[in-house]
Amino acid sequence: MIYLDNCATTKMRPEVLNTIYNAMKEDFGNPSSLHSLGLQSEKEIRKSRKIISNYLNIDEKELYFTSGGTESNNIAIQSIVNLLKKQGNHIITTKIEHASIMNTMKDLEGKGFKVTYLDVDKWGKIDLEQLKNSLNHDTILVSIIHVNNEIGTIQDIKKIKNIINQKDSKALLHLDGIQSFGKITFDLKQLGVDTFSFSSHKIHGPKGVGGLYIRREIKLSPIVFGGNQERGLRSGTENVPGIIAFGKAVEIMGKNKIDEREKILKIKKYTIKLIKEKIEDIKINSNIDDTFSPYILNISLRDTRGEVLLHFLEQKHIYISTASACSSNGVKESKVLKSINLSQKEIEGTIRVCFSYENTEDDIDLFVKELANSVEEIRKITKR
Repeated sequence: MIYLDNCATTKMRPEVLNTIYNAMKEDFGNPSSLHSLGLQSEKEIRKSRKIISNYLNIDEKELYFTSGGTESNNIAIQSIVNLLKKQGNHIITTKIEHASIMNTMKDLEGKGFKVTYLDVDKWGKIDLEQLKNSLNHDTILVSIIHVNNEIGTIQDIKKIKNIINQKDSKALLHLDGIQSFGKITFDLKQLGVDTFSFSSHKIHGPKGVGGLYIRREIKLSPIVFGGNQERGLRSGTENVPGIIAFGKAVEIMGKNKIDEREKILKIKKYTIKLIKEKIEDIKINSNIDDTFSPYILNISLRDTRGEVLLHFLEQKHIYISTASACSSNGVKESKVLKSINLSQKEIEGTIRVCFSYENTEDDIDLFVKELANSVEEIRKITKR
């Protein structure tokens, strides 16, 4: 099997798998219970909180555990809006956001909020001049995807924050970091963001657990009520095994990230080189410079259909995707690809390849060989 769909989810590392198994067996107490089993679970949660906080260079009290990136995005956006709605009703985001942001924005529009969707260029970079012109006295939130989940564009968050500051805006800055956490180097304090969402299953941890950074000066109210877990922001019994395993995944990632990132960048460059050599009439939508994630490669193959290619390759036990797996299983037309002005034919023939530390050049040799064969077979049919 060659797995190249690591933006959708990653395979748990063996050490993480062992950790979650042991946690399920040993740390089954409810952290809110006062007996020793509960106290042990609470202690293990604190350990993971410390590991992840240290990795992000934040205070432990600024980290809240959630069920994943979607919940983190929702808590951040909805709580900020609830906090500042008396001061204004204008929100700024981009046209290439993840569905968890886009659908939240659509819901807020239905409730009377005004949302500006920033344009992007052919590489997915937002229009900073448009951002500057869009900020006004009613703007309460700017929400930006840090690394785009379909094409891998890294937004310049420092410039975005500087523009907000220069306009003397009261708007808070939320960062969707689901595809940046553990994948690129950054410092949340230096970026100046107010909230930052991230997820476990994108970094070889378990599904069903994520995190939300909230700058300590900001006091957000919950959107779900219950037993006041996570210092009252996110009620519900904690996913103890998931949180413990999340901490283990971050611990390993912290040790390996530089070597793995260098390896993956080489793999991405090698993949692009081979594809350009073996397949004609293509368009690479993800660059290999430092403005793009090394983990994501988006390619348009004209006169093909991405979903057909996906199933051709699946028969060879090679797994890729066409777009974000988080939005309708990729069957709807991608708003991201439309926003970077791809033609209809290019959109139809677009695939997304996402790498991990496990991928090798041998994997890529076989992948590109089978991809080229599949493209040739499909084009024979489509060009009749």
